[in-house]
Amino acid sequence: MSTNEDSTTGGPWRGLASVCLAGIIWGTIGPGAQVVHDRSGLSTPTVTAYRAIAAVVVLSLGVVLSGRRAAAGTAALEEWRRVIVVGALTAAFQFLFFVAVVYTGVSITTVVSLGFAPVLLLVLGSVQQRRLPDGSRAFTVVAALLGLLLVTFGGGLNYSTPHPLWGVLAALGSGAAYAFATEIASPLSQRLDTLTMTAATIGVSALVLVPTGLAITGLRGDAFMTSDAFSWLVIGYLGVFTLAIAYALLFTGLRSTPSSAAVIATLLEPVTAVLIAVTLLGERLSVAGMVGSLLIVAAITSLGRTSEKPTPQ
Repeated sequence: MSTNEDSTTGGPWRGLASVCLAGIIWGTIGPGAQVVHDRSGLSTPTVTAYRAIAAVVVLSLGVVLSGRRAAAGTAALEEWRRVIVVGALTAAFQFLFFVAVVYTGVSITTVVSLGFAPVLLLVLGSVQQRRLPDGSRAFTVVAALLGLLLVTFGGGLNYSTPHPLWGVLAALGSGAAYAFATEIASPLSQRLDTLTMTAATIGVSALVLVPTGLAITGLRGDAFMTSDAFSWLVIGYLGVFTLAIAYALLFTGLRSTPSSAAVIATLLEPVTAVLIAVTLLGERLSVAGMVGSLLIVAAITSLGRTSEKPTPQ
């Protein structure tokens, strides 16, 4: 079933812009979660669980208020296998990313997880097509990865790495989950409207993230609640914007942007995080961080000229 009335409008640039905006919004997750932790003491697993609940609430309201509850339910059931897989992989991506941050730190986790995804899709695409990737695509991936390295390690962000091996393995798993979720979501986005797809897949993710996050909170003896009203507002923002809206933007972009290009475009996430640290937290952006940001932007710009609209599968 397909209800993509807007899938043919705007061309690759519109889809790329949608994915880029998702990456920019995701760049606020780290600073937002840090603000909540500093003000309330709530741990990352706890915030992740509440963030998922907020996303499900707003998406459910969207489905109900749009008067498409029956139609959305029927459409999601027709594609239930892909919906479950995308939702589960999305949850795995977020959970393994958190594990990697705990063991390895944000810098290495960002490079390994977000950097591994485009490389994996490039290799898989070459295997499927039984030929080496074209030079422009390989150059774009290399430029994006180099930019990611410079932004992450040269952007002025310093983190400890207490257990690098376990952290790297978790980050690789996170990157693989993100790559496969994006790849599988691409044909699904051709068959489901954005609201239905986002509500269904994020709902599946919440079924994993909420009990897992709260269980970890209980096992670690962390706080479940806070009296700080501002922290709840930030958690609401993280759920509504960085989960519900950002994934809706990603799924919209996947209608006209190949998954391999989308994962590169979302590398704007660490660029945004560094810029927030510079503008709001008083950190300095090094020359390496500036060059890396420009490389990522240049790589993303090249995608709009080379991307072809994905074919429904």
